[in-house]
Amino acid sequence: MNLLVIGDVVARPGRRAVLNNLEKIRDENAIDIAVMNAENAAGGFSITPEIAEELFAGGIDLMTSGNHIFDKSEVIPYIKKNEKLVRPANYPPGTPGTGLFVGELNGFKFAALNLLGRVFMPPNVDDPFKIADEAVNSIPEDVRIRLVDMHCEATSEKYAMGWFLDGRVSAVVGTHTHVPTADERILDNGTAYVTDLGLTGSYAGVIGMKKEDVLQRFTRFPTKRAAHSKGEVWICCVVIEIDEESGKAKSIKRLRLTDLH
Repeated sequence: MNLLVIGDVVARPGRRAVLNNLEKIRDENAIDIAVMNAENAAGGFSITPEIAEELFAGGIDLMTSGNHIFDKSEVIPYIKKNEKLVRPANYPPGTPGTGLFVGELNGFKFAALNLLGRVFMPPNVDDPFKIADEAVNSIPEDVRIRLVDMHCEATSEKYAMGWFLDGRVSAVVGTHTHVPTADERILDNGTAYVTDLGLTGSYAGVIGMKKEDVLQRFTRFPTKRAAHSKGEVWICCVVIEIDEESGKAKSIKRLRLTDLH
């Protein structure tokens, strides 16, 4: 089977790029399941129920997220009832939503685990390695196709998670830093890995935000929250071929596509 994983979709430019091109990407790569990181989908911070529904209707099968997922309060009742919008599993007990999806998507038994790193990240999360171990051990053995989104700042923490779960999951992909890395590979025991998928959205600014606003934050005080940038829109993603019987990755292909619309 072929799994598409799209990196952090940022604001309207990223959403439009996904909605305009997803059908073509799915057709050209024979995609069975399409996953995207949605934590920046609404203006660069979190997601709304309306935007989530539009993306699901447009061909996204499941969404992961990260440290911005609760920046918009309206997502809280939505994430409580929609298990296909996944938040980091190592948030404190009682956090709305689920960090691990286990179910059937398009005829495939599938699991998706979302984790938040701790290096240079908010301190109110549990050990992602401990939570990863517990979560992966809880997945039924017959659910062979398993994706992990490791949302964190430090590349070393992402790579460590790749090796920690090698052979136990089909793929570990990194998100959050919004810069695509060229280190996609199959690890020793059959897990596909890439340090960061990169952002899907505008590359005309700084990691998806207006360069003038970001430069102000580096050079002046007080500052304002940066608005998203526009123009030079890329779709950054990977296509992972997975053996359905073993759950091992057979190949991983990195794509950087221009939004043609």
